[in-house]
Amino acid sequence: MDKKRVLYVSQEIFPYTNETKMGTMGSSLPQITQESGKDIRIFLPRFGTVNERRHQLHEVIRLSGMNLIIDDFDHQLIIKVASIQQLRMQVYFIDNEEFFPRRQLFHDSDGALLSNNDERMIFYCKGVIETVRKLGWSPDVIHCQGWFTSLVPMYIKKLYADDPLFENTKVIYSVFDNGYEGILSDTIIDKLLFEDLEMEDVNGLVNLNINQLNKFAASYADGIVQASENIDNDVIEYVKSLDKPFMEFPGEENYKDAYLDFYEIFTAEKEEVNA
Repeated sequence: MDKKRVLYVSQEIFPYTNETKMGTMGSSLPQITQESGKDIRIFLPRFGTVNERRHQLHEVIRLSGMNLIIDDFDHQLIIKVASIQQLRMQVYFIDNEEFFPRRQLFHDSDGALLSNNDERMIFYCKGVIETVRKLGWSPDVIHCQGWFTSLVPMYIKKLYADDPLFENTKVIYSVFDNGYEGILSDTIIDKLLFEDLEMEDVNGLVNLNINQLNKFAASYADGIVQASENIDNDVIEYVKSLDKPFMEFPGEENYKDAYLDFYEIFTAEKEEVNA
């Protein structure tokens, strides 16, 4: 039997980003999934805070060179790769000099949200999917971790719905407690409508605060994970109202089996479909 395939679309991965709970989960969860016998791929934005020399990033020429159109403008997609040697895992990085040149993640030196965070998010989410298509690698499960990955569920269900590569793919979205203050973008809907999407596909992105963004991702996901102990009640109640598989916060000690068991819900569904 072929190995089950899990694609991780991450916002933070330690040691490339800080040793936060999200960053630690970004490396430990793929590790235990790989050790359980599954085939994995891991993606991360090549933020300006990533030290390319220390972590030995190098460009994957055969995957680079595509252009992604955002708001009617072309942006070059560069793919880099590095290895977490002690974990025996490879990480792909989505890069672009315009979107990831700074030493900040999402805020400028004055603490304000970067004005192009919406375009950076679009570029990252779509860049991951296009790279996976170029690899010809069909995931059974896509696990999105953090708000910067929140467009992936919608893209898979709408923009790539007819792509045979994702025909039976299930998408899981993890909600964390590290978000942002204020409104992310007033124009993201207009930018997304340059693609083959309808207003009804993206109208959940109006007044784009962190709660709205998490709800939007959850509405398209096949399963949702409460990845932090304290999540806004409004988001949790909305997620529960969707009547989809939902994993409550499993704790910080015994989470490994909880996540692997949650994946089985969706890989078992695929086995039934293919039976």
